[in-house]
Amino acid sequence: MDRKQVISDWFHQYSDDIYRFFIYRIRPNDVEDLVQDVFIRAIKGLGSFQGNASPKTWLFSIARNVAIDEIRRRKRNKWKEHSNETNREPIDYQTPDFFLELNEQNKRLYTTIQSLKGSYRDILILRGINELSTEEAASILNWNEHKVRSTYHRAKKALQKQLGGTNDEPSK
Repeated sequence: MDRKQVISDWFHQYSDDIYRFFIYRIRPNDVEDLVQDVFIRAIKGLGSFQGNASPKTWLFSIARNVAIDEIRRRKRNKWKEHSNETNREPIDYQTPDFFLELNEQNKRLYTTIQSLKGSYRDILILRGINELSTEEAASILNWNEHKVRSTYHRAKKALQKQLGGTNDEPSK
């Protein structure tokens, strides 16, 4: 199988999961472009992919790095706009189209996850929403499995506290 076919197969298998990761990890602005960026980086880095690793965890590692890069880029742009003291209206990443797709419970979950610190957001999205195993999440985050379990436990407690509920798992 050639490189493009491998990436194409992976795209069909994992693009929805990566899309969902971006929706919850960062605001929904241009998420489709970020998903494409993940697979472009995967094509370029396919030579460094180790066949004994899971393609899903490798792609999520790339997605996490793309998300970090995007957040940094947005912060730089926000700082530039602020330093230029423009009087434009702020960008509303919570567009009506985005929220129409979410039911009320998911809207609240999304907003609450966004309010948590980054490590809690990452682990809730990977373990709770995308249902990755402890081992897969540890590989993506470059953490040991104990840290994944304890951070996931703390993140669920923080999420429950914010939501005011007693559910053991975040909703999907």
